[in-house]
Formats: sequence, C-alpha cells, structure tokens
Amino acid sequence: MTRRLVALVAVVAVAGSTAGRIFDDRLLALLVAGAAAAAAALSAALARGRGTWVAPLSLLALAGYLAGAVALAARLGGVPGGPLALLADAWANGLPRLLGAMIPVTPRPDTVVIPVAAAWLATLVGAELLLRTRRVLLGYAPPTALFVGALYLVGPNAAPAWWQTVAFAALAAWGLAAPASGPDAPPVGGARRRWRRTTAGLAAVAAVGVAAAGGAAALRPVAAARPADPRAHLRPPRLDTLDENPLVRLSGWALAPRQKLFDVRLSAAPTDSRLRLAVLTEYDGVTWRVGATYRSAGRTLPGPSGTSAGGVPAAGRPVRQEVTVAELTGRLLPAAADVHRVGGVRVAYDPAGGTLLGQEPLHPGARYAVDSRRRADPADLLAEAEVPGGAAVAPLLDAGPEPPAPLSRLADRLAGEAVGPYERAAAVEEYLRAHYRLVADAPSGHAYPNLRFFLFGPPHAGGQRGTSEQFAAAYAVLARLLGLPARVVVGFRVPAGGGSVYAGDAVAWPEVLFDGVGWVAFDPLPRPRQRPLPVEGEARPPPVRTPPPTVADAPTPAPAAPAGPSRVAPAPASGGLPAGLVGALSAVLAGAAALASLGLARRRLSRGRLTAPDPGARIAGAWREVRDARRLAGRPLPPHHSAGAVAAAARRAGEPPLEALAEAVNAAAFADIPASAAQAEAAVVAAAAYVAHLRAGRGRWGRWCWPVRPGPLRWGYRELSQRGGRPVSGARDPAPAR
Repeated sequence: MTRRLVALVAVVAVAGSTAGRIFDDRLLALLVAGAAAAAAALSAALARGRGTWVAPLSLLALAGYLAGAVALAARLGGVPGGPLALLADAWANGLPRLLGAMIPVTPRPDTVVIPVAAAWLATLVGAELLLRTRRVLLGYAPPTALFVGALYLVGPNAAPAWWQTVAFAALAAWGLAAPASGPDAPPVGGARRRWRRTTAGLAAVAAVGVAAAGGAAALRPVAAARPADPRAHLRPPRLDTLDENPLVRLSGWALAPRQKLFDVRLSAAPTDSRLRLAVLTEYDGVTWRVGATYRSAGRTLPGPSGTSAGGVPAAGRPVRQEVTVAELTGRLLPAAADVHRVGGVRVAYDPAGGTLLGQEPLHPGARYAVDSRRRADPADLLAEAEVPGGAAVAPLLDAGPEPPAPLSRLADRLAGEAVGPYERAAAVEEYLRAHYRLVADAPSGHAYPNLRFFLFGPPHAGGQRGTSEQFAAAYAVLARLLGLPARVVVGFRVPAGGGSVYAGDAVAWPEVLFDGVGWVAFDPLPRPRQRPLPVEGEARPPPVRTPPPTVADAPTPAPAAPAGPSRVAPAPASGGLPAGLVGALSAVLAGAAALASLGLARRRLSRGRLTAPDPGARIAGAWREVRDARRLAGRPLPPHHSAGAVAAAARRAGEPPLEALAEAVNAAAFADIPASAAQAEAAVVAAAAYVAHLRAGRGRWGRWCWPVRPGPLRWGYRELSQRGGRPVSGARDPAPAR
C-alpha cells in the first residue's frame, strides 16, 4: 500500500508540474507536490482510526498549509498584507484571477490557492479510496481529473505536455500493479487473485495502447487542433468611462496646462521621450475607444515569443521609469512602449497595445516603476515595408459607417502618385502638418462632423484649427481610408531625464502598422510659428477626367475597404458552446447517468432479494444483504463463517441482533418443514437493521457512496439454493444459533 500512496503523490506532483508550465517560476509545482505529500501522509497516519475523523483533520491541515503557501507567495511576489486577509481574498477571487492572469502567471496568493487546494483534495480522496475501500483504480480517478484540469488550464499557452503525460501514465501503472500488503490482504487465494487482477489490468492497458496507436491517424486532425483556452470564457476587466476614451480629456488638459499630473524619473532616456497612457483602436464614426483586452499580470510582462506588439523583437536600450502620481486620475498608468516588467502596483496588461491598467484607481502619492526597452529607429526598413492584412487587421481598417464623401475624396487625392504604404502614410502626415493650425482652445470632439469641420471649415468660423485630438483622429481616419492599419495613442511628452509632467504635456499621435517593423508613430502636428497653407484649393480634387487612383492601383498596399456599412465585415460568431465546455458537460452528465444507473440497479437487486414470493428465497436474500454489507463496510466474511457465528459476533460487538436471521437461515437449511412467512419477515427486518447500522458507521463519503457502489452487482453467492432452501456451500452451521 505504501507503493500505491507514493505513486498517488507522484501523479499529483506531475499534474502540478503540468499546470506550472504557464507560471514564470517553479513555486506552484513545489507547493502542489508538498500538498500531495502532506495529505497522503496524514491519511496514512489516520488509516487505522475511524474514518469520520480523517476529513475534518485533513481540512484543518489544508487550511494551515494554504496559510503558509499564501505567506510564501506574498513574500516572493511582493504582495503586501496579512496572511489571513490574503488567504480570504485569494479564496474568494482565486479562480477568476487565475483564469484572467497574463501568461506567464506570477505566483501570488490569488493564483496559487486554487491549484494547491485542488491538489490536496484530490490526494485526500484518492488516499481514502486506496486505504479504506481498496479500490485502486477508483483511487487514481481524482488525480486523473486533476491532471486533465491542469491540461485544460494551460490550453494553448504552452507546448504539448508529452513527457508529463508519459510520466503520469507510467507512475499510475506502477501504482496499479503494486501488490496489496498488510493485514487486510486477502488470506485465501490472495496471491492468485492479485496476479490475475494485475495481469488483467496490464492487458487492458496494452489493449488501450494498441487501440490508441491504431487510431492515431484518425485522431491526427483532433490532436493538431488548437486546444481550447478557458480564459476565452472569462470577461476581461471593464474600463471606466474616464479611461474608455481618454482622447476627450486632451481639451480639458490643454485649458489647464499647469496642472501637475505626475513626476517621473527616467534612465537612459532620449530627449523626445513619450509615455503612453492609452491606445485607441476602435472607431465607429462618433468616438474612438480603447479596444484593449486587459488581463491581470505579475511583475514580468510577456511578449509573444519574445517580441513586442506588432511582431517586432523586443530588443533595444533599457529604459526605467519611476512614476509618482500627483493629480492624474483614472486607472490607466503612463509607461513607455515595450514594457517587460512592472513593480510597486498590481496591474492588468494589454499585450496588443502595450498599455497598463491599475487594479485600483490612481491617487496622489501612488508610486510604481516600469522597465521598458526602446527600439532602434526602423527608418531604413520603412521605404519597402508593406502593411499586414487578414481578419486580425480588419478592425484597424474600419473607418466607421459611411465616411463623409469629402474625407474619401481627400484620401484619394492624398494617395496621388505615392508608391507604397509608407509614402501614403507620410503624405497624410505632411498634409495635416502643412495646412492646419494647432491651438489649445479648440473644442473637443472627433466624430465625423467634428473632423469635417476641422478639415474643411472656414478659418474665420473656427475651422482648420484643433488640438492634437483632431490631428491624430483625422490622420487615423484618412490612413484607414487609404488601406493603412492605424490607431490613436494618448500619452505625455516627458522632459529629458524625467521631471514633472503637466497637463499641457498631454498629446495624441497616430501610429501605422507595418510588416516586419511594427507600429510606427507619425507626428502630424505643425511646427511652432509655422504659417498654414490655404486649404480651399487643396482639399477639393480636380475635375474627374479619368477614374481617380485607388489604393488597389498601388503595387504593394492592401486595398482599402469600400465605403458604407459593410466596410469591414464582422467576424462570424462561433455557434454553439466551446468544445471544452461541451466536453466537460458531457463528462458530468455521463458520470451522473452512470451513478443513477448503479443506484437503480442496486435498489432493484435488494428489493428482489427481500420481497421474493418464496419465504426461503427472502431468507437467502437477507443473508446475502448482510454479507454484501460486511464487504462494503470493509469487514468481509470468510467463506467458512456461518450465520450463527455472525450473530454471536454481532451480539458481542453490541450491534443490532442477527439471531432471527441466523435461526431462519438454519431452519431453511436443515429443517424438513419449509420456512414460514413469519421467519422470513423476521430475517428481513433483522438484516435491514444490521445493514443500516453498518452504513451509519461509515464516514460521510462512505455513506454517500454506499447506494451506488457496484460490488453487490458482481458478487455471487451460493449459500442457499433457490430450490428447497438446501445449502450448497458455505452456509452450514455446525451448531444452531442461540
């Protein structure tokens, strides 16, 4: 039995190692292995006692273990707070935070509590099944469920767990093949029965392996499919209205330019540093919104395979920012691009935009530090760079429903003789910079009416003037009309080496996505003291003599989507439930159906035994119920035990009397007169009371499982024949029960 417990602990540890592949260190795997070892040791120490004490003591030990694990994770993860408060918070919010955490997950109290508790409970249930019921195969069911849950938790976020699966199967087979030992081993024919079961089990494993190898070709498409990600079913954090569109805050900041927002210290910073606050990617013709998916992150932030957003290697000069908040509000945190580490505050992270969202609203005096990498200038790659396409880029080309015709004509005119995506992007930048005026008191707004007035309105009425909000929004819309994936970024200019950042330093700028380069920022703002050129003649295209050039006429860029509501076709919604959820529900329903079938079969068996028409058959059925109950209670009767001996043992142990059953069995076996109905009724009543007593003596788990255990359905007895009530074997009582 020791070997089986060791194998049980090992398979639980393998499950913890499987789940730990999405964590950024080995703390979770070590905590899971420790939980499995502690739970198994406690169950082994209490194996000879009453089963009712095992679960309470184990749960009490689990609470202590979790408190220690929380304290260790909090200390290593830099999470402040007391162990009890952290444990309560982690237990209440652990599952959503684990599923919503950014990969790789940082081991913190709220990301380790649920896996560690699941490992302890799986080990507890498995050890109890091994030690008290001797159902070895059933004892390995909880660790198997834990391993499957670990695979589902990881999903597509790590490489296939080949060696973990092989190790799990090998350790489970090693434990299943272990011989039974100790005083509970079968006394008669035990070795032969043990070898038969071991041989049958190994043969079944071999048969399953052969079947799996034979069906590998058919299952290849399923194996090659991308696993389901449970994080897809978790709703990401919602932004407040203040943070959903920070573009509208620029006008208010421009009117109070001396409002101090925060202080920042920079290391290795250039003279033109900018800190990002938000990246806006969604535009519906009325407003720009942050189209980010924020997920809870630890100190180390991921990049897809070591790259930053846009597929660009995250290499470059490190830049550290130490920020102290003054009057900046909301939850968005200013940071430089290509963030890879953050400290001092709990954050959620959007890897697509590279922006940070604080778990708590900002307040004066809040401090945090961010490590980023400044990429080298990709100017030498831009001249030949193309723009990406496909469904993933389609939202970045959506210019909203029915763009105004003047904007479309202006976009067509700006395309002009430009060759290549970068020339078109530079043409839009130069046009806005040369023809419009930057002012601080322009009204806020970036809907199509606002942009149309900004681009074409008369100067004496306030047109052709705007803040960086209108410049960036107009650039992004025109770029999308030209087939360039564009977005708007809101951030702050930072002095060289850092310093105080004021509301007047807030600025918006557009960015365009290029293949092999990533997101490239453009600056359409006019230079200081620059006189704008007149717009009237430039904004109107010449008379149409030939069809104006479209984006499709250019040799390299992706064609712009046609105007109208169908500019960007929405991605088709997937119908039905996710495959993983369907599989889980199917497994639950199948298990419930199996339990219900076992319960009905057991009830039908007992009713058939105790309500048979013939009194002798009822007596024999009552005797079988007693023997089955003894086996279910872990106290099987040897084949040579008589009914009288069982009744005497019950009397000595203070259990419900079985003399009526013993006398009825002896009368049915030896008397020449057939058993009477009164004797059969007394035997049934005595057997029912005895069986109820044995069931009540089991633990809670044993009482729940009693009606559905399949043993009585396959145990066969031949103590009393159905013809005449004569003994066949194993029922002869050498002395009448008294």
